[in-house]
Parts: sequence; C-alpha cells; structure tokens
Amino acid sequence: MSEQKTYVLAVREPLLFGKWSYDWVDIKDPSLKKYICLKPVRLPHTGGRHEHRKFGKAEVPIVERLINKLMMPGRNAGKKHLAYNIVKKAFDLVYLKTGENPIQVLVRAIENAAPREDTTRIMYGGIVYHVSVDVSPLRRIDVALKHLTEGARLKAFNNPIPIEEALAEEIVLAANNDPKSYAIQKKEEIERIALSSR
Repeated sequence: MSEQKTYVLAVREPLLFGKWSYDWVDIKDPSLKKYICLKPVRLPHTGGRHEHRKFGKAEVPIVERLINKLMMPGRNAGKKHLAYNIVKKAFDLVYLKTGENPIQVLVRAIENAAPREDTTRIMYGGIVYHVSVDVSPLRRIDVALKHLTEGARLKAFNNPIPIEEALAEEIVLAANNDPKSYAIQKKEEIERIALSSR
C-alpha cells in the first residue's frame, strides 16, 4: 500500500524591498484611509497603469508615490531607479533612527504634514479675493509628499549630507510633528494664511 503525503504551502504576502511588512500599518486620519494605498507589493513600480482612471492615483502604493515625487525636477527627472534606491536607503535609516516599521513612520508623516485648509483665488468684478477652502484628501497627500521630498532636496543641496539621510530625517521629523521639519513648517504656513483669509 502506498502512503499519500500532503504538503501545506504557507504563502506569505510580499514585503516591501524584501524587508518591510505591510501588516499592522494603521492610518489614524479617517479622511485619508481610502487614498493611502497599502496593498502589499515587493517592488513599488506600477508603470503608470493608473493614469487614465479617475482617482486612479489612490490605487498606487504610497511608497511609489513618494518615489515619483522624488524624481520630479531637473537632473533627476525620469530616473526612477535612482529614486527607488534613495527611498530604499532612507527606509533603512528611518528604521535605525526609530526602531519602527518605516511604512508606518511614512504614513504618520503624511498625516501630520497634510494641510487641511488652503486658499483659492476668486475673481469678482475685476477684484481678486483669496478665500479659504477645505483641501480634498487626495490633494492633501500630494502636498504632503511634495513638501517631504522638497525639504529633503533643499537639505541635501550644496551640503555634505546625502539625500537618503536628508529624506530619512525629514520623514522622522514630520512623523513626530516636529516644527523643525520643512513639511510641518509649510503646512502651518498654508493653514495660517487660510485662517487669515476666512
């Protein structure tokens, strides 16, 4: 008589960069829950598949959106592999500084750096008014990511500090809601201007 052997395969979900788990990453801000994508991926590279769908940007992994913002202006435009390596090293540095999952630290930084109120220009009879408006959740994330990467870029420019270190420091400061963070300063400035033009 032959015995039948059964094998059980345990399928683990992919880890970001082969290291960081998406488990237990929580989003405290209820308005941002739908727009911060934490779908487990090993390599954050969707190749622009979201581009022609309304709100398709919300389905792009949040780490890839950070990478995309990092390669925006000037010399680094289009060099996604370079931006990928910068974020990968920055996440290692974030882990060394905080001892926490870098994905969770990034989510907290975005929640803290996202402005809730902004101003818009309204033209009425040839006169321009600045009126305070609420910011949509998708734009809040975009502005927060822009300020995080801008702060890192400004800190590393003409400085011996490499951009990986500058980005890691900016993310950690923003996650702690530290007023030394460029992103937190910009958020407070935007909200102060909006408050004065209510």
